[in-house]
Amino acid sequence: MAEKTISTACFKAYDIRGRVPDELNEELAWRLGRAFAAFIKPRRVAVGEDVRSSSRSLAAAVARGLNEGGVEVLELGLCGTEEVYFATFNYKLDGGIMVTASHNPADYNGMKLVRHESRPLSGDFGLPQIEELVKCGSFPESSAVAATRPFSFRADYINHLLGYIDLEQLKSFKIVTNAGNGCAGPVLDLLEKRLPYSMIKLLHQPDGSFPEGIPNPLLPENRILTSRAVVEHQTDIGLAWDGDFDRCFFFDENGRFIEGYYIVGLLAESLLANHPRAAIIHDPRLLWNTIEMVTENGGTACLSKTGHAFIKDRMRVLDALYGGEMSAHHYFRDFSYCDSGMIPWLLVLELMAKSGKTLSELVDERIQRFPVSGEINRRLADPAAAISMVEAYFSQREDPVKRDLTDGLSLEFGDWRFNLRSSNTEPLLRLNVESRGDKALMEQKTEEILGLLDNFKV
Repeated sequence: MAEKTISTACFKAYDIRGRVPDELNEELAWRLGRAFAAFIKPRRVAVGEDVRSSSRSLAAAVARGLNEGGVEVLELGLCGTEEVYFATFNYKLDGGIMVTASHNPADYNGMKLVRHESRPLSGDFGLPQIEELVKCGSFPESSAVAATRPFSFRADYINHLLGYIDLEQLKSFKIVTNAGNGCAGPVLDLLEKRLPYSMIKLLHQPDGSFPEGIPNPLLPENRILTSRAVVEHQTDIGLAWDGDFDRCFFFDENGRFIEGYYIVGLLAESLLANHPRAAIIHDPRLLWNTIEMVTENGGTACLSKTGHAFIKDRMRVLDALYGGEMSAHHYFRDFSYCDSGMIPWLLVLELMAKSGKTLSELVDERIQRFPVSGEINRRLADPAAAISMVEAYFSQREDPVKRDLTDGLSLEFGDWRFNLRSSNTEPLLRLNVESRGDKALMEQKTEEILGLLDNFKV
């Protein structure tokens, strides 16, 4: 029985992430398996891993810890985070652990933990208790050591994904897919066999060395390859994913990157067509477009604090049909309120087929009605003081119509608004600005706020 205290700096607000091996290694992974077994007391747990070179050994160490705690492990192998979610809720398992660092640097890894029904473990519940057990390394003796066995789940997963769309309504679209050498490729291959789409596949093969860079389409430089391919091959749409494909990013037929904010509105419209009057969850960073589209399509728009644990909890409370974040996380009631990077693009392409509109035609009016700054990050010496100063500055000059503290500071002034919040996962202050149809005003106010924040630069 281990007794040596070790650092748990890799435990974050929502998950576990750290540099390998100094912050996250096999010893810590083994302890985490033992701690998960001791705290959750599960019988069966799914364990999956992403493509990183360290993922296989870390997943094996987690499984060994679970086994020694008396827990049977269903080994999913190389997969995406949502596949762990699916296996956990679909087969009524007691928990799931995904070994992944998604879009973090190549020398990082991490883990995402869920319990029954794929309910997340986070800083509010589960992670602090497991961290304490991992730190001290003292675990109860198990009456018996359980086993790890390979588990076949993907056929059921693919059938589940296709259940969100009407296959007879689809058209023969030509699409660019960019898996970023992450885990999305094998799933795309299986979906391609069932869909009338011609796929031009970029960085398709899983490769943990990430020869073309870390798969993070939020970085503008990582969008160039997909955008150019859309134009070169004259495709109907471009799609890109992060490493564990729990986020999907869209490019229209002109190769233009579409902010995730506008996709939230499209997905709400698509889903409300078959589920009128349902609740739709959104985060407070950007919201006017979402609220208008949800209301126009008969739904009820409901605000939630940013972050998957908060949104999933609020969706369960309200039995919400769908939840969307501008960061490209999309949550679905029928996916046990979890986020998926595969369901969104299936729904958007179905909406394009049914409406007869291109993606640009679906979003252009919305972009003009509610222009946005895009999320701007600043590393500041005193974020709290910066937020207070910005609030005082604008409150003295413009008399806000609405003030909201759901997540950071949101001030609304009738024809423009902003949200300024500290990141839950990084030492950054994040700014989002939107206006009602006045792009110049949005840009002016964005620069005004950034000028104020410059006083607090590190």
